[in-house]
Amino acid sequence: MNKKFKIGVPKEIYQGETRIALVPKMAAQLKKDGHEILIEINAGESAFFSNIEYEQAGAAVIQDVQCLYSEADAILKVQPPQKNVAAEKHEVEMMKQGSIYIGFLDPMRRSDIVQQMKERNITSFALEYIPRIARAQSMDALSSMASIAGYRAVLIAANHLGKFFPFMMTAAGTIPPAKVLVLGSGVAGLQAIATARRLGANAEAFDVRPAAREQVESLGAQFIGLEFIKDTETTSGYAKELSDDLLKKEREVIGHRLTLNNVVIAAAQTFGKKAPILITGEMVKHMKKGSIIIDLAVEQGGNCELTEAGKNIMKYDVHICGTMNLPATLPIDASNMYSRNITNFLRNLYKTGDKTIDFEDEITRNTCITHKGEIVNEMVRQALKKG
Repeated sequence: MNKKFKIGVPKEIYQGETRIALVPKMAAQLKKDGHEILIEINAGESAFFSNIEYEQAGAAVIQDVQCLYSEADAILKVQPPQKNVAAEKHEVEMMKQGSIYIGFLDPMRRSDIVQQMKERNITSFALEYIPRIARAQSMDALSSMASIAGYRAVLIAANHLGKFFPFMMTAAGTIPPAKVLVLGSGVAGLQAIATARRLGANAEAFDVRPAAREQVESLGAQFIGLEFIKDTETTSGYAKELSDDLLKKEREVIGHRLTLNNVVIAAAQTFGKKAPILITGEMVKHMKKGSIIIDLAVEQGGNCELTEAGKNIMKYDVHICGTMNLPATLPIDASNMYSRNITNFLRNLYKTGDKTIDFEDEITRNTCITHKGEIVNEMVRQALKKG
C-alpha cells in the first residue's frame, strides 16, 4: 500500500451501535504502513477498547469530532453517515471535500446520503457491494456480520424457547430435541444451522437455490427446496427475486414445515431488494404454541408479515423477534472482524505503483458508489433514477 494519509475513525452515533470500524490492533498495522490514525475520544468504549489502547497503537485521540472529520483524508465507519446531533451537522457535511468514505452505506435506500456525497465530491465505497469472489473473502464485511447474526439468532431463540434444544434423557423421561427451520441458507442461515446443531437441535433449511443443498447437508441439516426451479441465483451468489407464482409455491412448502418446527430463523434476503414475505399471519396461526420466529431480514422489511422492527411481540402464542443489528450485541468480536475486513479493503485500494486507486480492479469497481462528483455504480444509479 503506497499512499499515506490521515485516517479518521469517529464514534458511531447510530442508536444501539456498539461496534467501531478500527480496533487498536488494526490501527497499529495501518500506522506501520505509514498512515496517521485519528480516533474520536471514547469511540471504542462500547466495544471495550480504551483510549489508552489506541494511543499505545500509535493513534491520536481527538476530542473534537469536527476537527477529526475536517482533517481526515479517509473516514472509516460501520453505519452509514447520519446527522450528528451534538455537532448539529450531518456527518457527510463534516467530511472534507474530496475525501474518501469506507463503510456500510445502504445506497439504495439512502439516496439523500449518496446525493450529499456526490455534491461534496467524496469518493465513497460501500462494503455491502464487495463481490463474492475468493480474492475478496478477507474484505467481505457483509458476510462477517451475517455470520454473527446467524449465531446470535439461535442463542436468542434458545433463550426464549420453553423447551430444551438438545435431546435429553432424564429420570422424568426422554425429551426430544428442538426442531429448527432456517429460511435462506446464505452466510447467516448456514451459521444458524451450525449453531443450532451444536446446541443439539435437529435442523432443516429451505432455500430456492439448488446449489445450497450441499452446504446445508454438510452441516447435518435436511435440505428443503422447490423442485424444477432454475435460474434462482445471481452471478454473485445471491438469491434472485422470484415471481409471485414461485413465491406462492414457496409459502406452501414453508407453511407445512412451520407446523413441524419449534424455532424458525428467517434469513431469506434478495440483494438490493425488499425481503420476501415467506411467513404470513395466517401461517403463524398454525404454528405450535410457544414457537419462536427470529426474523433476521427485519431491516429489509422482514420475512414474516407480522414482524415489528426493533420489537419482540407475541402473536397467536408465537414469539416473533424483530431485533435489529444483532452484530452489535457481540461488539468485541464484531469490531475485530469488521476492522480486519475494512483494513484489508483499504490496503487493496492503494496497491498500484503510481499511488492511485485502480478502478479496473473488480473489488474497487463494484464497491465505489460516488467519485469525482458522480454516481459511478451502475446498479445504484439506475435504482435511484427509478426511485
